[in-house]
Amino acid sequence: MSADGSLYARWMNRWEESLCFRATNRVVRPFEWGIEWAESWPAAREIPRKGMGEAEWLTALGRRAIERSDEFFGYNTPSDYKLRAGVLRFTSPVHTPYPENNVVHGQWFPAPKRHKAVLVLPHWNAPHDAHNALARAYQRFGIPALRLSLPYHDYRMPAELERADYAVSSNIGRTVDAMRQAVIDIRAAADWLAGQGAERIAIVGTSLGSCSAFLASAHDERFVVNAFNHCSTYFADVVWTGLSTIHVVEGLKHHVNRNTLRELWLPISPTAYFDKFARFKKRSMFLYSKYDTTFLPEFSRETIAMARQYGLDIKEVVMPCAHYTLGETPFKYIDGYHLVSFVLRNL
Repeated sequence: MSADGSLYARWMNRWEESLCFRATNRVVRPFEWGIEWAESWPAAREIPRKGMGEAEWLTALGRRAIERSDEFFGYNTPSDYKLRAGVLRFTSPVHTPYPENNVVHGQWFPAPKRHKAVLVLPHWNAPHDAHNALARAYQRFGIPALRLSLPYHDYRMPAELERADYAVSSNIGRTVDAMRQAVIDIRAAADWLAGQGAERIAIVGTSLGSCSAFLASAHDERFVVNAFNHCSTYFADVVWTGLSTIHVVEGLKHHVNRNTLRELWLPISPTAYFDKFARFKKRSMFLYSKYDTTFLPEFSRETIAMARQYGLDIKEVVMPCAHYTLGETPFKYIDGYHLVSFVLRNL
């Protein structure tokens, strides 16, 4: 519930809850450390597990990942890009036990200005056609766009799932691995865009896609324009306090507390990479919602403060709605205007 006790705030909160809880297939999954997911990360063999508990080892490995994040988010460019019937497919540089998830899918919206491109990243649990309208908007203005499916989403979802649970869950290691894979897939998609002639690339991410976009941009100078649709600092804080992740916290809370989770998921938190982001010349927009109960507004304001502390070239936009309601009329049109106009002006 928003701290603002106004009639508008109460109405917005009721609307937000009604949208959030339309989904009746959320599952409380068992807690798992997910050590096996971390064993393939760079530097994993450099930190011996002997004498260390799971949380201690994962935290130490995560700290090493942050120190050497260019390696952690490094990859070999795929060699099997295929564009057929408007869909780009290639093998993810990150291998997982799920064949479906190992094939990256991107819906391609070609346009004349091939020296520019926009990479569109959808939200958590987005269906296969979500944000296609945004990609088409860029296409109408002459800029090609690639709408990328995140790991464990739509075409990449393992058969046993109804939701993209493996992207964010009470499995500690798998959640980090999914975000690492998202960042690497994004960078590999940028390789393909560059191969099509793109010299300037914008990245537009929403919610989970926004977090992935920030991490990718912090490690790739090609993303010269950034639009972060919802923003926050610590990955763990969003999960621990958010309306849409209550079921995830139910699986976590008897095994870790919020501070421990912060440390475990620090390698996938924007907070850890503002110094890396500041290495490159970029123009960025941070958009957040005043009544958000998924990405709490105080976390977004902390993000803006950190961006200014590091001297980033930013624009701040505050919407008078919440998280789910941002996708509803009239807010989705206002949001779309900001996302499209910002990219067009700066790309």
